[in-house]
This record gives sequence, structure tokens and C-alpha cells, in this order.
Amino acid sequence: MDLAAVRAFEPATVDDQERKAAVIVPVIDRESGPHVLFTKRAEHLSDHPGQMSFPGGGHEPEDESLEVTAKREGNEEIGLDPSEVSIVGRLDDIRTITRYSVRPFVAEVPDRVYEPHDGEVAEVAILPVAELTDLENYQSERREHPYYGDIRLHYFYVDGYTVWGATARMLVQFLELATDWTVPPEPDREVGPDADYPV
Repeated sequence: MDLAAVRAFEPATVDDQERKAAVIVPVIDRESGPHVLFTKRAEHLSDHPGQMSFPGGGHEPEDESLEVTAKREGNEEIGLDPSEVSIVGRLDDIRTITRYSVRPFVAEVPDRVYEPHDGEVAEVAILPVAELTDLENYQSERREHPYYGDIRLHYFYVDGYTVWGATARMLVQFLELATDWTVPPEPDREVGPDADYPV
């Protein structure tokens, strides 16, 4: 994996949403290869319960910047100290169905134990990039979305976890920048707007 392309990337900015948020895409270097840290959201949350996400959350008035937001939320959710976060670069801002613009910061973080520190996070999962880029673990579908229109949804199935939704969109861009992985040209299937999500 090469993070130079992430450092050089000029990300797109989204400024037309009601609320702002920021996340960290945490990269961990291990002898077995690079890994990415995810959190699993608690089932009781009103937004995206049980889904895989990156550490992060909503911008607060006292946050000096969205980078500060991402680091503060990472500390609150999994005990990631801001001093441990080495920002590499940014990915494109994205819009979510919950009317947020989310700014993803790619960062190198230490290889240590991380545990949920608040009620929003149920679990921490550190997944190998080699498995995330294995096409045997990837599927996608095209569907008509009530908010985005015609979209392609991405699903990564690794170690019993399913990464999809906004987190998968960010992950796709990260993997395409940092590795030689690319999204297959065609989705695995086309489904109707009311089809269940294969999670």
C-alpha cells in the first residue's frame, strides 16, 4: 500500500448540507500488512444502527476545524488520542442521506488495542487491506435511491463484518488511491428501489 497518492490527492468539498461531520480512516501498519480500523455502531442508535463506520461524528461549535472534530470524536469513541493521529490527507467530502456532509481524513494510527469508549460504538474491528481488496470479498449493486437517484452500492465482506453505505463509498476511494485495487466495471446485480440490503 502506498499513501503517497492520498497525500497528493485534491479532495472535493461539499458545502450544501445542513450539518457537517468528519471521520478518520485509520490505517494501521502490521508485519502481516496494512490494516484499516472500523467501528460497529450500536444497535440502539437512530442513524445507521449496527452498521460499520469510521471513527468520527458531528461538528460541534467549539471545534476549530473538521480535523479537530474527527480527532475529538475518535478520542471519545475508541480512546484514540489526538497526539496519536498522523493525518496523511483527505478523501472527497460525501453527502449522506441524513443530510450531513462528511469529511474523511486518512491517518496513520498506532497498532494497539482499541476499545469502545461511549455508547455509540459496540465494537472495534481492524480488517486487513489484503482481504478488503480481495474481489472474492466484494460485491456491488445498482439501484434507484430515494435521495441520490441511480447509485451503485458497494459491499465488503471480511471476517464476518459487512462494510457498506457511506463507509464503503469512502473505503472504495481510499483503496483506489492507496492500492492497485479498482472497482469492477459492472455491478454484480441491479435491484429495485425497495430491495433488501444484503447485509
